[in-house]
Amino acid sequence: MPVAKRDISLRERALAMLARREHTRVEMARKLSTYAESADQVEQLLDALAARGWLSEARFTEQIVHARRSKYGAQRIAQELKEKGVSADAVAAILPELRESELETARAVWAKKFGVLPRDARERAKQMRFLMSRGFSSGIIGKVLHGNGD
Repeated sequence: MPVAKRDISLRERALAMLARREHTRVEMARKLSTYAESADQVEQLLDALAARGWLSEARFTEQIVHARRSKYGAQRIAQELKEKGVSADAVAAILPELRESELETARAVWAKKFGVLPRDARERAKQMRFLMSRGFSSGIIGKVLHGNGD
């Protein structure tokens, strides 16, 4: 006789998700709403998780910044955080830290991909588009492609 699969509670689902990686409140609410009987049930659970320190916007932000800062510029990281539901205040608080190292990051990313200054306008445009797609500001891109920035 087959054993019936145990129903997983909403709290167990939430803890399993948080055990894998950090999530924002918005992500958790979206993922758990399909399993909940009501929106209030999800909100109560999220409040309890946040009160215990298991659901933390600051930790999520720190994790994303740590994982992305060696490959992407401040604009791209900030946009990703906003898309994931991080508050505007938390994004604004992390931007100065990201901008401090943005030039060094842009140089490293550019050197890995190209390593040689552009010889003509077509190459320059290609390198600019690449760095822009990585979320670097035009000022930073200009410094990298002019070979200065000190």
